[in-house]
Amino acid sequence: MALRSDWSQRSCSMARGLDILGDPWSMLVLREVFFGNGRFDAMKSRLAVADSVLTKRLTGLVEAGLLAKRTYDDGGRPRQEYVLTSMGEDALPVLNAVVMWSEKHLPAPSAEAHMFVIHTGCGQRTGSADTCTHCGERLTAANTSWHSLTRSEAPINLATAAA
Repeated sequence: MALRSDWSQRSCSMARGLDILGDPWSMLVLREVFFGNGRFDAMKSRLAVADSVLTKRLTGLVEAGLLAKRTYDDGGRPRQEYVLTSMGEDALPVLNAVVMWSEKHLPAPSAEAHMFVIHTGCGQRTGSADTCTHCGERLTAANTSWHSLTRSEAPINLATAAA
């Protein structure tokens, strides 16, 4: 989903990628789904975003193939939640890189405003977006957790692509 222009047909790989991942709301929506928070109302509350903005980003991420809708029953009418696809799961290193860059270069507004990438295989915080800097294993959603100090005292395992 383009921010201002359609870059989907550009010859530059970065421009094509930014056409989908270059929107901050889209990245934050993906963050929420990786955290296992794929229901509209829960995302809206966590992100403090307008319905129209969230709807547009979710629609764009589904159309781009990063998210899929899955029906669930909340005891009333059937509803939809959003889950990662394998394409969405492959965006994990991009989100990890943003987190690590921010932690390194931008001051946090409070002591709790930190997030770290943890390789659950060895239990260590990593300094690389795609490979554990302690044991060398490739990071995937299945073996990575995020420790957001504003969310939890312990790291949160990431959601993986829906089966």
